[in-house]
Amino acid sequence: MINLDNVSVQFGDETLFENLSWSITPDGHRIGLVGPNGAGKTTLLKIIAGRMTPDSGTVTQTGASVGYLEQDVQELPEDRTVRDEALRAFDDVLALEDKEKEITERLDALDHESDEHDKLLDKLHRVQEELNKHESHRIRPRTEATLTGLGFAPDALARPLHTFSGGWRVRAALARLLLQEPDILLLDEPTNHLDIESIDWLEDYLSDYPGTVILVSHDRYVLDRMVTSTAEITRGRLLHYDGNYSHYLQAREERYKRWQREYENQQKRIKEVEEFISKFRYNASRASQVQSRIKKLEKMERIPPPPDNESEIQFEFSDPPRSGAVVLELSRFSKTYETATGAEHVFTDAGPLTIERGDKIAMVGPNGAGKSTLARIIRGVESFQGEQELGHKVNMSFYAQHQSDMLDADQTVFDAVREVAPDRSKTELRNLLGTFLFTDDDAFKSIGVLSGGEKSRVALARTLLSTANFLILDEPTNHLDIQSKEVLIEALRQYEGTFVLVSHDRHVLDAVAEKMWRVGGGTVRTFLGNYSDFRWQVEEGSARPLEGTTAAASSTPETPPSENGHDASASPSDESNSSPTSDALEDGRFADLNSYQLKQELEETEAAIMEKEERQEELKAAMANPDAYEGDGVEARELSDEYNALKKELSSLYETWEVLTEHVMALKGD
Repeated sequence: MINLDNVSVQFGDETLFENLSWSITPDGHRIGLVGPNGAGKTTLLKIIAGRMTPDSGTVTQTGASVGYLEQDVQELPEDRTVRDEALRAFDDVLALEDKEKEITERLDALDHESDEHDKLLDKLHRVQEELNKHESHRIRPRTEATLTGLGFAPDALARPLHTFSGGWRVRAALARLLLQEPDILLLDEPTNHLDIESIDWLEDYLSDYPGTVILVSHDRYVLDRMVTSTAEITRGRLLHYDGNYSHYLQAREERYKRWQREYENQQKRIKEVEEFISKFRYNASRASQVQSRIKKLEKMERIPPPPDNESEIQFEFSDPPRSGAVVLELSRFSKTYETATGAEHVFTDAGPLTIERGDKIAMVGPNGAGKSTLARIIRGVESFQGEQELGHKVNMSFYAQHQSDMLDADQTVFDAVREVAPDRSKTELRNLLGTFLFTDDDAFKSIGVLSGGEKSRVALARTLLSTANFLILDEPTNHLDIQSKEVLIEALRQYEGTFVLVSHDRHVLDAVAEKMWRVGGGTVRTFLGNYSDFRWQVEEGSARPLEGTTAAASSTPETPPSENGHDASASPSDESNSSPTSDALEDGRFADLNSYQLKQELEETEAAIMEKEERQEELKAAMANPDAYEGDGVEARELSDEYNALKKELSSLYETWEVLTEHVMALKGD
């Protein structure tokens, strides 16, 4: 257990925490630590990990190991490989292996009949027992599985770690930490450098983690899927909520309303007391009453005002000029890079792709698949084999993080955004900068003194202020907090132009995308709908598995499930042009049924789906009610268990519905 008792931390004149207390037990909870930028989330993790001492208060640790993943990794020895870094999780086992090797070498040099040989043999036996106890034969397969799960290619594991970027070094450090399996695992923005596939792997891994996980993240999708409770730092307080991030938002609203009422009631009482004191201060007959009220005010624990309503912050695009119906056309295309180890084929006869006016497209795929390359091809700044044609009256604006390097270091943050939007009022520009975390005097800092992340936010603000009718946004959310992402989401929702977005933030993809491009295997595949629709098609619908795809992209988009969850097209969208019923007809469950019986089965299946979908909506509403999370949370867990069981039943029913539908279609075609 780790116990924080009345911990206080102050930086200059700013107080982060005051008398903060928290008991953390290694009981398998997954806790989301949230709060605005600057609230002290990273500082609190460092205090829990023992990396920082509070100004006052005590931190005690009893019988629990702690592992801490920082946002940055320090310099590493040049000869340490990726595999070596992760294997440091098993330093005790590696030391035993070295000991075994040393003893074995000494035994070979000794007389087998000597007493020393017998002693060493006994020592070797004890060492080998310890190795068996630690399952030493499994540490390397486990290490390699964890590294590949986090996105490392098998042939990269022997490369020196110093040759990788900072993001990949953080992945190796994360692998080492996961393999150590500390009782309390502290993760500070672990998904910042992961692609969607690696984030999915991490979520699955942590869902069965035996210890307690405390997670700081600006990825709302991760917080919704991973955490079982939420701890919020606000105004120097630590407030606890049961449930994931979405449930926390609902419960927080109610708590803030109560907080506001309590604050206002206390202010009213204070005012009444102060008026009494002022009125009778010099009245001798009331002197004792006045003194009593003065002491009462001195002893009163003042309630701070609750935080401001975050929903008031918003940003709107200027209306862009109307473009032609076709914004951009890309012929079939290929792209190859020549590297020191040979030709690297990023795209092989992919496409053709067409972007139409009003398209809201998101690109997904593993790191290195070619998303940023495709963004540059669309922009027209990357050479490739093929043709790119821009549509009529298209005005393009492009955002990528490297653009921050082109900012004028002598300009202030405010001047940098005013330069691209001279017609916007000062208030509008200050509001936008506040949205992207430049508040008060931060808006007048010189670009030259900003961090890389701060410069990226300035570059994004400049992009959003342009009057372009076609935006290409390459990882715009990397340095934004949740509140800033929500503002960006709302701005993109009401944007009347066309955009292509590259992002690993699944909540953002769900909120703004209407078409998905899946980049990988040298091709681009198109899916209608948002990220959840895309995932449904891949996992539950008729789309073929995407791993290892090498075929050229189809120009026909794949269709998401309709509103009731069914696949609206029920046909795969690969280029094989195989019969839409071929896969379903291999299912022998309904082979002996006639057309009447098939229709009866189909109607019964549809009725069962409707009934369970209605119950699913009821459960969603119940889980959204903060009352379900009061007390010991038993009701919330029961609702969650029923919802997950129902989800599995529906998945099976959807599959049955598809099979029956295609059997009926096949009979009609006979």
